[in-house]
Amino acid sequence: MVKIIGKENSLLNQYISELRDVNIQKDSLRFRKNLERVGEIFAYEISKKLDFEEKEIITSLGTAHVKTLKEFPVLAVILRAGLPFHQGVLNFFDKSENAFISAYRKYYKDGNFKIHIKYVSKPEIENRPLIIIDPMLASGMTMGHTYRELVNDQKPKHTHMISVLASMEGVNYVKRNFSGSEVTLWVGAIDDELTAQAYIVPGLGDAGDLAFGSKI
Repeated sequence: MVKIIGKENSLLNQYISELRDVNIQKDSLRFRKNLERVGEIFAYEISKKLDFEEKEIITSLGTAHVKTLKEFPVLAVILRAGLPFHQGVLNFFDKSENAFISAYRKYYKDGNFKIHIKYVSKPEIENRPLIIIDPMLASGMTMGHTYRELVNDQKPKHTHMISVLASMEGVNYVKRNFSGSEVTLWVGAIDDELTAQAYIVPGLGDAGDLAFGSKI
């Protein structure tokens, strides 16, 4: 199942436009803040699909019956570009436990690449809602490898994969490889083109470099 949040007019579209803008994105502080804001919007939208339960709350004037989250999802972030996006999600799911994954592309001389998972730190995710956070869904392979690494010995209740921008190829990869009953993909917008080097066009550039500086 794929949900495109940016289809409806909202502040999300304003923040994504600023993330894309070649002049505005030069301000790394503002870039990180916009990723964080987008994460908060994603968290709000996903919360509508989680399980709630009724609780009796004592106020200073009486008793109120309110709906509260039955359990907070586990938040899994792909380093390093995902950190500001993750912070936005964590701002709203502030009691969540967190997983951290270091995944990177290893390129070969012929231009092909494989995804390597170098580091994983995760809490218990068995029968718990899981949110995997990566700002860019290009080929879909990083998201896919991360999901398999997280669930290889545990099965979450349901997994929400979230990306600010996605290529159509990445969306199709997720749809081909993962059942809609187990995984929901949430994206802000979908771009049609993916280059031979697996970069989204028009996209926004390298989210990690824009947020934290270029790497050597």
